[in-house]
Parts: sequence; structure tokens; C-alpha cells
Amino acid sequence: MRTVPLVGGPVELRGALDLEITPTGVMPRRLPAWTKEQYQNPSVYGVTVMPSGVRLVFRTDARELEFEVLTSTGQLDTDPQPRPTGMLELVVNGALAERRQAPVGNVLRMSGPGAVQRLIPGDPGSVRFTGLPAGMKDVELWLPQQTPTELVALRADGDVLPPLPDGRRRWVHHGSSISHCLEADGPTGTWPAVAAALAGVEVINLSQAGNALLDPYVARTIRDVPADLISLKVGINIVALAAFRLRTFGPAVHGFLDTIRDGHPDTPLLLMSPVSCPAVEETPGPTAMGPDGKITALGDSAQVAAGALTLAVVRAELERIVAARQTRDPHLYYLDGRELLAPDEADDLADGLHPTAAAYRRMGERFATHIFAKDGPFA
Repeated sequence: MRTVPLVGGPVELRGALDLEITPTGVMPRRLPAWTKEQYQNPSVYGVTVMPSGVRLVFRTDARELEFEVLTSTGQLDTDPQPRPTGMLELVVNGALAERRQAPVGNVLRMSGPGAVQRLIPGDPGSVRFTGLPAGMKDVELWLPQQTPTELVALRADGDVLPPLPDGRRRWVHHGSSISHCLEADGPTGTWPAVAAALAGVEVINLSQAGNALLDPYVARTIRDVPADLISLKVGINIVALAAFRLRTFGPAVHGFLDTIRDGHPDTPLLLMSPVSCPAVEETPGPTAMGPDGKITALGDSAQVAAGALTLAVVRAELERIVAARQTRDPHLYYLDGRELLAPDEADDLADGLHPTAAAYRRMGERFATHIFAKDGPFA
């Protein structure tokens, strides 16, 4: 087995906009380095280094690959085992070939959700993929979407070459945890990855679990990233945190869109409202997890008239904004998120908020059918 350089060699890292050098290796980040000075909440950094949609891409005639990584996962003091690290998935010539559980490395212990974390250092672990087909082939190695993963080493028993240009369009998507898809059964099972595979496009998933809050640094990132297609899924985190009132929400959406349009004036741009979430359809946030493990709304419905946001209000405002802008922006489109997961599918929300793995796949299939169809906005 020969060692293949992870940086400056034949391997292309897609889905990440920054590589952070660590004592062990390199950590992919899904936002550029300059954004770090513009947020203080550590959860933003945490979800940015969760590599949803990040994959190593190359060609090889190897029959065997070995991948060494150092993961970081959490564990509550009351839990006997760390949280699952997720899957490393190998795609060969466009088809999922093998899946391996990512090894447990560092463990972040805490007394409860949101408590101070205590690092239990771990060691890198290796995963081996064997029995690859003979001959030169296109390979993608997808990282677990829910677990920060430092890349330590890649080894192969054959030649490794850079990927060939394939002419696929690049789709940049930004959303919340429901686009980050921590609950998916693997990195290729997130709904953006499913939709991209069906449509034959390259996806860059800039979704930030719990942090899709119309942050200006995200808009500037999307403005500056090459993109043939752009989609934004807006609303659920804003309602859940009671982050805006109606008076401030509309201008923030306009500003976010304006910034993106500074770099992509004619790129097809889809603005999506939230999928169904019964707790906050008609009741404002903020939200919390109830004793039954399901999300509950803490706001007062009487405050909607004074500008408090519910999902119903958010959907109406997003649709109004798109309609108003379309007269001068014919490449802007709107999608009601309930087209991807409808009110009568609420049983697919295990905690009242996040879809199941099967529902994520169904969302990806529906997105591909509606949006990438020959008469859809991304045709």
C-alpha cells in the first residue's frame, strides 16, 4: 500500500471550502476560514466541521483502499456509549459500493445538552475497503455527515490520479439541520445528496444545523462560490429561536438575496420555505424539547398579530418576497417546503422536527422530480 497525499496531490476534496491543519491531519470545513471571526457561538464552528456532503474524489486502479481518520463525537455522562460516528461510504463509478462505520476517536463528554464539554482524547482509526473492481475507476469517499472528521492518511495498492472533468453543473444549497441531515442513514442518504445523484449534478451543501439564520457571512460565501444552481431553505431555525419579527425578517431575506445576486445575477435561485413541523405551524417560537422528546413551541399565538413568526407566516412572507422580486429577477423561484414533506407525513418526524432516514431519501427524490424536471427551475 502506498500513501497518497491528501493535500497538493491527485485527490480533490469536494464540498469543503476550507482545510484546517491540525496536529493530526487536516479538518475539512464547509465555510471559508475568514468567516470564523464573524461568529461567536461555538455551535456554528461545530456544525461547519461536520462534513455533510464532503467527499474525496479521484481515479484509481487500486483494488484496495485504506483510509485513516480521527473523528470527534459526543457522549452524555448518562450514556454508556458515545454517539454513533456515522458511515464512511465508497462510491465507485457513480454507485454506492461499500459502507463502513467510522471509527471512534476523540470523545466530548458532557453532563447534558449544551453543558461544558470535556475532551477525552482518542487515536486515529483506519477503515479498509477491499474487493474494488479491476481497472481504472472513478471513486468518491464520502465522510459521515454528522461527525467532525480529521483526514489523516489515504493508502492505495494502485495508482491514484486526479478526477477527470465531467461537465456536471454545480448546485450550492444552504439550509438548516433538515438539509444538514444528521439523521440520514449515511452521507449519500442526505436529501441534497440523493437529489444531486438523481439529477446528475455536483452538490455543495452549506447547511448549518441550528444555524440557518440569514447570516451575512453565509450570503457572502455563496456570492463568491462558483455555482450553476443555488437553493436556500429558510425559516425553521428563525422560528425556533424567535430570531426575527416580521418587520425585520423580510428585509433580512431581501439583503441575503441581494448579496448572493451581487455574484450570481442570473443563476437560477430557489427560495424554499420549511417542511411541515406541527408544533410551530401556527404557534411562534422559541422552541424546546418536551419531556416526550418532541419539539414544543413556547411562544404565544396572540403575538402573531404583533409580528411574531410562525411557519405559516414565514411561508406567506417568503412567497410574497419572491413574487415581488420576480418582476426584475426572472431566475428567482419559490418552493413550498411542504412539497417535500407534507402535513400528513408528520409521523415521519421522530422528534416532531427532524425527518427519518427514509423521509430524507423521499425528500431528495421529490426535489429531483419537481426541481430538476425538464419544466422545473433547475432543468
